[in-house]
Parts: sequence; C-alpha cells; structure tokens
Amino acid sequence: MPRAATELTRNPRELHQMETAHTTDPGRVLLTVEDAARALSVGRTTMYALIKAGHIATVRIGHLRRVPAAALAAYVDQLTTEQPAAA
Repeated sequence: MPRAATELTRNPRELHQMETAHTTDPGRVLLTVEDAARALSVGRTTMYALIKAGHIATVRIGHLRRVPAAALAAYVDQLTTEQPAAA
C-alpha cells in the first residue's frame, strides 16, 4: 500500500506521535522553540513569553534560535522546587 494511503488509515493520535517523535529523542541537545513548547505542553506564544522573560535560556545559531534540552530540564526543576507539593 502506498505511504499516503497508509497514513490516511492511521488515527490522528498515531499521526501526531509520528510527527512529534523527534521531539522526544533523548539524543537531541537543541530543540526548536516549537519542539520545546511541545515538550512542555504549552503553546508557541507561551514559550516565546517564557524565553522573553528569561525563564528559559536559548542559543542562537546564525539566525536560528534553539532551546537547549538542559534549559527545559532546569526550568522544570525550578518549577518543582518553587511550588509546594500537592497535599
């Protein structure tokens, strides 16, 4: 069966997982802003706001902006230490 026909028979969740599979690759060191937003389950606008506020570090490669995976981990660690545990 041709690839396009096969993709039409997949459910939307499978297609989303295929499209975003590269964002969960533990070997990736730098993520696009969009991939970083997906990794945190926030929108692109929210991710840019977090970056602008200085909550998440980024690097520039030429004209490209990338988010180090370590910066996401540091942000999540910061959130978990700042917020009290749920009772």
